[in-house]
Amino acid sequence: MMKRLFLCSLALAAILCGCSRSDRGSGNLTQFVDPFVGTGGFGHTHPSAQLPFSMVQAGPSTDDSQGGKQWEHCSGYHYDEQTIVGFSHTHLSGTGCEDMGDILIQPVTGNPGFEKGQKEDTSTGYRSRFSHDSEEAHPGYYKVKLDDYGVVAEMTVSPRVGFHRYTFPASYDAGFIIDLGFGNDDGNIDSFLKVLDDRTIVGKRRSHGFVDDHHYYFRAEFSVPFESVETWADGTVSDNKDVSGEAVKARVHFSTEDGQVVLVKVALSTYGEDGAKRNLEAEIPHWDFDAVRKNADEIWNSYLSKVVIKARNDDERTSFYTSLYHSLIMPNLITDVDGNYVGWDKQPHHSDCDLYTNFSLWDTYRAEHPFLEILYPGDNSGFVESLIERHRQTGLLVTNEYGLCETWCMIGNHAVPVIADAYIKGDRSFNVDDAWDAVKHAMTTDHYKSDWSNYDRCGYFPYENSDYPRKSVSRTMEACYNDYCAAVFAKALGKDEDYEFFIKRSENYRNLFDPSTKCVRGRDLAGNWRTPFNPRQYSHPDYEEGNAWQWTWHVQNNPQGLIDLFDSRDEFVNKLDSLFFIDSSSFGMSGDHNISGMIGTYAHGNEPSHHIAYLYTLAGRPDKAAEVVREVFDKLYFPTPDGLCGNDDCGQMSCWYMFSALGFYPVNPISGEYVFGAPQLHEAILRLPNGKKFTIKAKNLSEENKFVKAIRLNGRPVEYTTLKYDDILKGGTLEYEMTAAAEL
Repeated sequence: MMKRLFLCSLALAAILCGCSRSDRGSGNLTQFVDPFVGTGGFGHTHPSAQLPFSMVQAGPSTDDSQGGKQWEHCSGYHYDEQTIVGFSHTHLSGTGCEDMGDILIQPVTGNPGFEKGQKEDTSTGYRSRFSHDSEEAHPGYYKVKLDDYGVVAEMTVSPRVGFHRYTFPASYDAGFIIDLGFGNDDGNIDSFLKVLDDRTIVGKRRSHGFVDDHHYYFRAEFSVPFESVETWADGTVSDNKDVSGEAVKARVHFSTEDGQVVLVKVALSTYGEDGAKRNLEAEIPHWDFDAVRKNADEIWNSYLSKVVIKARNDDERTSFYTSLYHSLIMPNLITDVDGNYVGWDKQPHHSDCDLYTNFSLWDTYRAEHPFLEILYPGDNSGFVESLIERHRQTGLLVTNEYGLCETWCMIGNHAVPVIADAYIKGDRSFNVDDAWDAVKHAMTTDHYKSDWSNYDRCGYFPYENSDYPRKSVSRTMEACYNDYCAAVFAKALGKDEDYEFFIKRSENYRNLFDPSTKCVRGRDLAGNWRTPFNPRQYSHPDYEEGNAWQWTWHVQNNPQGLIDLFDSRDEFVNKLDSLFFIDSSSFGMSGDHNISGMIGTYAHGNEPSHHIAYLYTLAGRPDKAAEVVREVFDKLYFPTPDGLCGNDDCGQMSCWYMFSALGFYPVNPISGEYVFGAPQLHEAILRLPNGKKFTIKAKNLSEENKFVKAIRLNGRPVEYTTLKYDDILKGGTLEYEMTAAAEL
């Protein structure tokens, strides 16, 4: 189990021991990461300073919810915007819903519209223009110049503290605004702010929005004393030093000389003001900004160096390491340095290990968690423990959680495969009995979006007379996979009766397969097919973010069983061809943000599609899998702000890229097997947690040579379609021989 102080201890040890590395030397992998990738278009990433899975993401908020662009601003930052509201300390990465943006601080000079008695506009009153020419972002560091104030802003971080450095122009009235009323498309429940002395402000922000109810306490310490402070609470500006309300702000004043540097440290805590203070004292007890920045770079390099690659070109090198970076951002830490935190039940708790929130499990169970299980199993253990602890506190295994709150925004019970996968691959850090209780409860006890009583009666979720009738087909397909995961977990624990129950139920996808259309299709309680039926109709109530043509392939637990439902493998392959090679422009899919990255009717910008290309390999046509994978690489991933074809979704889009670049993908995430596709890198070395190395080479890989002619593992020919997890962990060499001609 990952110990609570790992990141903090690593950070402090690097500073105290004087660890050094050239800032942008050849051995520094952070030079190949571009945090601006995905900040434009619909990638919904952000360029904030942060550490792997840290509590704090300190960076710019360009929120323009007043302008009707909430979708673009899900992370709180969008590359197309030209103004910055301020710098906040929490951001979601790649999600499809807006929230966070907590504890915003904005440096100002002169009068930004914060006067006694003035009803200042929170969203625009102190916004500043900026230029991308002055922006700079690297792992653990962000910089920009605010043109309206002439202030250069820089940020770096420790796990729980944002460290700011501001370079001011000469001004008799410089200072900062701390705005607890600001958030990324959310509303305040209550906040308070206290000025403790002429350098210290503490407080709490509690809000609701997409996340129903979340909060952070904070402590802000300044390197220069305030000359005066004004506070604003629910419409009134005063000299009060202790204010509370739904919207609270403070404006601190001081004078600056030209080029004067002012430092600010902002620590967060879910537990309380004292928790934030302890976090600050433990992680950044000094005022050496450059030492903290250097240490952040060291920590990122320690994570990034788990994979060393030789790419086809510089763009692919940047895309790969940026993908690796994006896969290490979420979930996010909730425990303080002493283990205290406020939990999922809204009560104070203590933990002996790090715990986390922000789980986009509908997305990340597919490739994100399997990728972490290979290279970062210690971190993944903390995530699994968090899922189990949530069940202990609330009696419910999470589906999609942000800010310690269940959002119910998606379907399925995908904490099940994450927990099962960890156990099956050898993780024994958590309480297995509690884990099984959580899994079985989630898959047998009715709760919102999972009415198991109807499911067991019909053998599928009916589209009528159900507690949650919408998305009935998609929910059935996902339940089948989670049933399979529960079955495998039960078998590993020797629970034979549970195994038989869940493995039988995992075949329920067959009950929705319509032989006349060769598609999965909704049925009512009596077993009648939904009519009329158009398998290519999008926004259909039976399907989650897709149509029948896309969801038919969602049999991750038994691809061979799906193939067998067709009259022949050729028919199955032809049906796959109809997904990838038919023009979708007439199918009514345009205009929906979730349907993006189109190749035919295949939507790479949405996660249920991610395994489909690899079904070609399982159907005996690996050449077609290779062709589709190369097309996705060439058309849908670029090292630019709009270089992602859809939401990164907390690293899932990025993990598809990395697995596929290595030449294989977890079609069945918990199986311990990865289906071969076609590599996109000349060489990759995986530095495994057990100290061994697994080397992947693609001989003769080029623009033309995109097909796999032969595969060898440790010099022996590979005749099968999958690579085993155990073979990776043993270390060794996997060699692909590439060719321009498809091998049939």
